[in-house]
This record gives sequence, structure tokens and C-alpha cells, in this order.
Amino acid sequence: MKRTPFYDLHVKSGAKIVPFAGYEMPVQYTSIIEEHKKVRSSVGVFDVSHMGEFIVTGKNAQSFLQKLTVNDVTKLVPGRAQYSAMCYDDAGIVDDLLVYKLAENHFMVVVNASNIEKDFRWMNNHLLPDVELKDESDATALLAVQGPKAELTLQKLTAVNLSSIEYYHFSKGICADVEMILSRTGYTGEPGFEIYFPVEHAEKVWNAVFAAGKECGIAPIGLGARDTLRLEMGYCLYGNDIDQTTNTLEAGLGWITKLSKGDFVSKTALEKVKAEGIKRKLVGMMLHGKAVARHGYTVHVNGDKVGTVTSGTFSPSLERGIAMGYVAAEHAAAGSSVGIDIRGTLTEAEIVAFPFLHSSKG
Repeated sequence: MKRTPFYDLHVKSGAKIVPFAGYEMPVQYTSIIEEHKKVRSSVGVFDVSHMGEFIVTGKNAQSFLQKLTVNDVTKLVPGRAQYSAMCYDDAGIVDDLLVYKLAENHFMVVVNASNIEKDFRWMNNHLLPDVELKDESDATALLAVQGPKAELTLQKLTAVNLSSIEYYHFSKGICADVEMILSRTGYTGEPGFEIYFPVEHAEKVWNAVFAAGKECGIAPIGLGARDTLRLEMGYCLYGNDIDQTTNTLEAGLGWITKLSKGDFVSKTALEKVKAEGIKRKLVGMMLHGKAVARHGYTVHVNGDKVGTVTSGTFSPSLERGIAMGYVAAEHAAAGSSVGIDIRGTLTEAEIVAFPFLHSSKG
């Protein structure tokens, strides 16, 4: 098991450590509900240094990423980030990811921790001439500072005007006396930043961020609350809601799938999916009461199985059970009633549009 550069700080903060994506990671410090509400109301800090960072350079860097990802990389300018995905030839999803344009012919691709080796191999297998691909994951520390008071906290540590950084934009600058990337992105639905910097400055930056956020009651947040926060927003989790058996169109990611951008890996398969019509859709399900549906639970209509839950939790914000899952397209309309089999009992739920909770990010 690997450890992030913040491991000792997690232990010192009283974190409960669990294995996750090959790392020993903090699942919670106090309670998931308390940490969840901290991010929704004030500011919390996530160690997400287990994520992968690949640097792509060379004169064909943009063409390479345009070929490999489903979104349109040509729309990026330096200082902008883009949510995207890589798909196999049959349209199954290799991974969902972020593409940052750092400069001309210079990009950073951020991938999921569990997929670092697989993604790097996939990208290497499709490498174009005059493109260099480097895995900088182990050299990069990443903190997500999230919540309505995230900007107030970080602004104390940098001369960069954080309020001028728009959603899915970033700036390079000095923060906590360390050169880093300050990115207005996140996985919580709240305003906030993800900050990338060299691992050797991990403890220094951590301590500076917590000192700056002390008046806001800043707190470290574990993987448990990260999951409930992202689920309230309807954000996909690779390995649960999307994987090699799903495609971007049925997963509600048609908005990042630019079929008109020119040729790319999986284009033919995705065009076929679109032409034939989506057979199932990833939907939100709001349960009646506090029952919790978990990954793998089946979804029913009139006694027939019509789908499967991919993620489920108790929503601390809504105080009821929420779930995501794939259901047959004919039963996917918002407002439809379904039953979720929870340990042998069909629990009533309603199909709802994402997000479950409206975001204040931006």
C-alpha cells in the first residue's frame, strides 16, 4: 500500500485509515455527516494526492489528446481545464479525467488513482510522434480546498486574485510561499480550488492552509464525505457509475462527447450507440425515507427488474436516501416511480433529474 505525503498528518489528526485505490487513505476524522456539513457550510480540505498527473508535451500534444479523449481539446486555451473521458474502441470508458492546458503544446491530464497504470499504458499505446508523456503522480501533491469559505481561506496565502479565476479555469502562482497551480475545480458542488504542488512542500502547505482557515473552522475531510458530497451532485465515480462496460452517452456524459470534432478513438462506436438509441440511462433516484440503497441493488417496475443501483448513500443535506443507477430507457423519465430491492424489501423511489442538490459553485 502506498501513502500520500500527508499520511502522518492524517494520523496526527485522528483519521480512520482505510485502503483505497492502492493507498492508505483517511475515510473520516470525526463523522461523515459532520465533515459533509462542514464543506457545505464553510470549508474543508481533502487530500487527493492519490490522483494521477500525466504531463503531455511536444508539437503533436494537442492532436494526441484530441485523438484519445471525447471532448474537444482544441477549445482549450492556456489557463483553462476541461472535463473529459477516454474510451475504448467499443465505447467502454477507460477513465474520466481532467485536461489542463498549461501552455502551448503543454498539457496536464489528471486521472483516477485506481487507473493510473492502466491509463498510462493506454496512452502510451496510442502515442503519436513528437509527443512526450510523463507520469508525475508521485512527485505531485494535491489538496482540494472546498466550501463557501474556500476562497476566503486561500486568498490569505496568495497574491493571485482568486475571485478572477472562473469555474474550470486555473492560474499558476505563489501560494503559501510555494509555486503551484490554483484550479477552480472540485468534486463537491461547492466553490473551491484544487491546488497542485511538489510533494516536498506538503507539510508546509497543509499547515499554512489550516492556519489561514482557522477563523472559518476549517477541517480535514475524508473519503466518506467526499463520496456523499459528490453523490448529492450526481457526479460519476469510476468503478461504480462508469467503467469499461458503460459508455458516455448512457452515463449522461453526452455533453462532453463531441462527435462532430473529427476522428477520435471510440467515435465510430459512440456514433452507433447514438444512432441505435440509448437502451439504458444513468438516473438519480430519491428514496422515500432514510433507507439506503447500495451498489448492486436491483431496481424494479411492476415486479420486473429494470435496472441496477451503482451508488447510493444517505444524503446529509436532504436527510433521505439517494442513489444513482442504470435503468431501461423507457423507465428513465424524471417523475417515474421505481422500487429498489433493499435486502428483500422493495423500497419506493422516484426518478429525479441530477443534481439532487443544486450547486453554489462558480
